[in-house]
Amino acid sequence: MKYEIVVSSQASEQDLASITAPLTEYNLRNAPAPNFLNVALLIRGPDGKTVGGLWGRAVYDWLFVEYLAIPPESRRAGLGRNLMQRAEQVALEHGCIGVWLDTFAFQARPFYEKLGYKCFGQIDDHPRGSVRYFLQKRLV
Repeated sequence: MKYEIVVSSQASEQDLASITAPLTEYNLRNAPAPNFLNVALLIRGPDGKTVGGLWGRAVYDWLFVEYLAIPPESRRAGLGRNLMQRAEQVALEHGCIGVWLDTFAFQARPFYEKLGYKCFGQIDDHPRGSVRYFLQKRLV
């Protein structure tokens, strides 16, 4: 069978499903159950609109924090710390043994380290002239 590789910047949800379905099937046959859970901790303003929060997913016993955003006027007031602590609590309740995340040099590495996160890897020049860090915290 002859295949063609097509570069697309407008792939559909169906395209994504076509990529992830065989990978998921393989993983289910060869690894323990992933115990998948989406995690969203929302910060809502007085008008009820979401203005920030934490977005992640738990899979294979670890919670991955993909996004953390605090409204600029609320930074350094404990809201980020509270979100991370609540995420850790959700992770423990779901049976996770730790939390991991990534951050850029121009973002929040010192913030996460104050919360007990340790750097376990980095990518230099991502973006060029800067660094992307990977951090983790074992909960159990």
